[in-house]
Amino acid sequence: MNLDYNEEQNMLREQIQKFCESEYDFYKREEVIKSDNHFDTDVWKLFADQGWLSMPFSEESGGLGFGPIELSILFEEFGKALVIEPYLATIVLSGTLLDKSSYSQKVDLIDKLSSGSMHISLGYAEVDKGYDYLSPSTSIDSNNILNGTKTLVLNGSNAEKLIITCMKDNDFKLIILNTDLDGVSVNSFLTVDGQSCSEISFENVQIDDSNVIASGSEAKKLLNETINLATLCISAEAVGCMESCYFKTLEYTKGREQFGQPISNFQVLQHRMVDMYIESELAKSLLIKAMLEVKNNSDQMYKHVSALKSYIGKSGKLSAKEAVQLHGGMGVSEEMMIGHYLKKMISIDALFGNADFHLKKFAR
Repeated sequence: MNLDYNEEQNMLREQIQKFCESEYDFYKREEVIKSDNHFDTDVWKLFADQGWLSMPFSEESGGLGFGPIELSILFEEFGKALVIEPYLATIVLSGTLLDKSSYSQKVDLIDKLSSGSMHISLGYAEVDKGYDYLSPSTSIDSNNILNGTKTLVLNGSNAEKLIITCMKDNDFKLIILNTDLDGVSVNSFLTVDGQSCSEISFENVQIDDSNVIASGSEAKKLLNETINLATLCISAEAVGCMESCYFKTLEYTKGREQFGQPISNFQVLQHRMVDMYIESELAKSLLIKAMLEVKNNSDQMYKHVSALKSYIGKSGKLSAKEAVQLHGGMGVSEEMMIGHYLKKMISIDALFGNADFHLKKFAR
């Protein structure tokens, strides 16, 4: 098995690295989080110009036809730069679900997503359901009236349309609707790592058959595959965070002096940094295995993504905590990136199932 990235994939990584180094400013990011959109619309347009917004979509839908390996590369580099733009919410969760569906209007919607002119969010989580996404309380009655509430809807405040899970006559459905319909209310907040998130309620919202994307087993398969791909993506993002935590800590300890020498010379700190390096390399290995399984659509892909996510949930937070502690008081300063990596790792662990959830899922 060839585990090397091909030339095109290496060029993609180099392109993203150069963009993040030259165009993506951490301090501007912190200002953008406080803005109304909570992300930089100019950067989003640049993503579209680079072709990144159309990466995972099929060529039949007007996309580039890239798969989980290229998406993992993108998210790994995004993790290093702490990119805040809603790629996960708009492109991975909503866009790839539409792309794999047989929804009649998907090509037009994907074209708008690819150009950066539209945002769509996916509402799959509910407060009383935990990580059970296939038995929602949100429902449509016999008169096609929708009622219910979705929580943790990423980028919900910027979405023109929503894709949500619901039940009708004991049948699981994925439906799409406009956010400006009567009866739709959006309450937005920020997650610990600065992402825009919403709780969205539906009160007596009128729905018709044209809103339905998929039903029954088809809808469940679409959601499971989409959540699995998204879990792979944020795990790759975590790998990027872990690598940055290690290298930034190594650089800091070489420049910080105590007792007339760099603190990187102290053996106890060297041991801790070696542990950070090992955790990072092990996470990369699990990522490579998981993304190959997803690429091949194997029977074991869910199992390998769960193994990766479980490991990331524990080792990622551990590495970020070590980085913060080895930076001393500077590690918790809002003006330095290092503390923000820890916030990102906390958020990633909770999203789509924490470490314990995926450990149990892996053991089944």
